[in-house]
Amino acid sequence: MNIGAVAEASELPTKTVRYYADIGLVTPSGRSSSGYRVYGKSELRKLIFVRRARSFGFSVEECRELLGLYADRDRSSRDVKRLAVQRIEEIENKMRELQSLHDELSHLANTCHGDDRPDCPIISGLAS
Repeated sequence: MNIGAVAEASELPTKTVRYYADIGLVTPSGRSSSGYRVYGKSELRKLIFVRRARSFGFSVEECRELLGLYADRDRSSRDVKRLAVQRIEEIENKMRELQSLHDELSHLANTCHGDDRPDCPIISGLAS
């Protein structure tokens, strides 16, 4: 498959596929006689794997580690779970941060009369 076909099949932008190849995350299986990158089914599976991992918020380096575990049939599921649990903790921390922001902004919005007066708790809250 050429880069356009593998990008479409993996539901990734061509630029992203090219970037992953450039950083050695998912490299093409070879080059065509005219020098274009060629991808096989194995690389397609890896690109889909990375797309899914990235959708869960794993960093590129974490994806590199996960791909290593994906390829290692002697891997320990403990190592995979460690990465997943670490990511869950990061998501939970972000959820707490977002909930705090939500609560604070909701409070400011609820205390604002939203009328023609210039007094505005939202502006005051952002300024403090």
